[in-house]
Amino acid sequence: MRLDRSGGERMARAVLRIFIFANSLDPQAKAKAAAPTSSSGGKSAKKKKWSKGKVKDKAQHAVTPDKVLFDRIVKEVPTFRFISQSILIERLRVNGSLARIAIRHLEKEGSIKRIVHHHGQLIYTRASAAE
Repeated sequence: MRLDRSGGERMARAVLRIFIFANSLDPQAKAKAAAPTSSSGGKSAKKKKWSKGKVKDKAQHAVTPDKVLFDRIVKEVPTFRFISQSILIERLRVNGSLARIAIRHLEKEGSIKRIVHHHGQLIYTRASAAE
């Protein structure tokens, strides 16, 4: 069996053309041509770094009730249209347990009334003057 020279000759000519083309480039063009192959997977040369994300500062909320805080709760909270534990924590900067105690106290006084009673969150509103 005889080898087909025409296929081998074509391959040799193609390799020779590539070799001549690669050697004919100036040094800057060679560097540009070689750059994508040297980086990982042909991706962009500079890799994007992960962002660290935002870190929330530790809240400095009141833990123990004092006279000033108690007066502020009694005065301001009944004027809120929507009252819940999370609202008191956010607006008055109090601890969660302190917010629950304040809500229970205001409900006993009758200055707020319960709208939704759910195990996850209790929702209240201001008591109307007619009641």
